[in-house]
Amino acid sequence: MIAIIGGSGFSKSGLNQNMERIEVPTEYGKVDVFTVEIENKQLYFLPRHGLGHSYPPHLIPYKANIQALKNLGIERIFATSAVGSLNENLEPGRIVIPDQFIDFTKNRDHSFSKVGKVYHLDFTEPFCSEMAESVLKASSMIGLNVKSGATYVVTEGPRFETPAEINAYRILGGDLVGMTLVPECVLARELGMCYLTISIVTNLAAGIKGERLTAVEVEEMMKVKQDEVLNLIYKAITLLPEKRKCHCSSAFEGAEI
Repeated sequence: MIAIIGGSGFSKSGLNQNMERIEVPTEYGKVDVFTVEIENKQLYFLPRHGLGHSYPPHLIPYKANIQALKNLGIERIFATSAVGSLNENLEPGRIVIPDQFIDFTKNRDHSFSKVGKVYHLDFTEPFCSEMAESVLKASSMIGLNVKSGATYVVTEGPRFETPAEINAYRILGGDLVGMTLVPECVLARELGMCYLTISIVTNLAAGIKGERLTAVEVEEMMKVKQDEVLNLIYKAITLLPEKRKCHCSSAFEGAEI
């Protein structure tokens, strides 16, 4: 059971014309999810920002989204994200598989944890290693240049960052900057789901070249890269082992107090 979470500029229209919309109820609200069949496999597509891109990054119903996928029986999530680059070697149009993140969000509900249920999950490996391996194998097979390994800096948004902030993130070792990775990946881990983000560089971050940033360039780049990313995901899905052997589903071992 696999889902794709589509980020900014990543439209469901690029997946398939024969999609069924379903409304999934959760204790955190109702979520619109679409079913699609690819190569005899049923997948689910969840638009992260809601229908019509109605939720800004800091107001996305992350808990409802992830709980809805859990309620559907999803075990693996491929998430797409538009990011700015802090590294001039990662130019616009580049596809990157991050392996670490630094969280600078401020006002989000980051956890399903509540009073009476205390746990501290290990995040030494923030993303599913099996999924990452399948994506890298797939990229080699289809001849797509994918960068493996990068640190994703997560900011609150919805504004873009200042050049001073970007400089600070570079000093800290950041390679990419975006607004939606956290708490999405954390919540998925808490519910025992495998999660991998596939980041598409849409622009160089503020101050690197001194150019003004616009939301339009982000959306345009995502539209250009959508077919490439989908083909990558579809191929990666065929390479995944039927049964999970990664650490994602056993994240709670030794974590609860």
